[in-house]
Amino acid sequence: MFKIDLHCHSKYSHDNHFEPEDLIRKAIEKGLNGVCFTEHFSVEASLPVEKIELPEDFVVLRGAEVSTNLGHLLIYGPLDDRWNIWNRYTYLNFFEVVEEVHKIGGVCIPSHPFRGFESIGDFIYREEILEVIDGIEVFNGKTSLNDNIKAYEFAKSKGLAMIAGSDCHNEELIGKAYTMFKEKICDIKDLVQAIKEKKTIPYLDHFEIKGYD
Repeated sequence: MFKIDLHCHSKYSHDNHFEPEDLIRKAIEKGLNGVCFTEHFSVEASLPVEKIELPEDFVVLRGAEVSTNLGHLLIYGPLDDRWNIWNRYTYLNFFEVVEEVHKIGGVCIPSHPFRGFESIGDFIYREEILEVIDGIEVFNGKTSLNDNIKAYEFAKSKGLAMIAGSDCHNEELIGKAYTMFKEKICDIKDLVQAIKEKKTIPYLDHFEIKGYD
């Protein structure tokens, strides 16, 4: 299995001092094959990580975590911030963000949907939400086990793509939650395609999912 932590924050999220080099080092120590930097509000914020020298076969991807009026949203696919046509970063309109990201071929996934504050919560049950999202972050390293299981069971019942990530802002959470793929993910296009095809297997430390080879 190819293992990628799809929800990582470094100092470029401006709410911590986690050096991206240290994040990558810890991920390698934990046996991961890659990480995705999802800095707050911006895909371009993580551009400096592309200059980091990486071990062979370790992949670094870049996405973003966006604050919308319906909670936090992970976006994957855009290579820059052209999707943000509003020139602001917080509490953007959920449906407008999804529309703009989809226009450029990206995917949108509510993060930690049942964690409470800054999560989509019960809005996720609405058909107009289910019609536009591309999956759910079912396992999040900062979220309680009960809320993670609730997200997993909901995504499973709706046949949605499921991803997982540590939501790390320091070393402590690296390796607690990540997403597995049966085939190697080489770039962000591979990731987007895997999510669209639901070829993702979420992992949470100490929680076993039945039914996967």
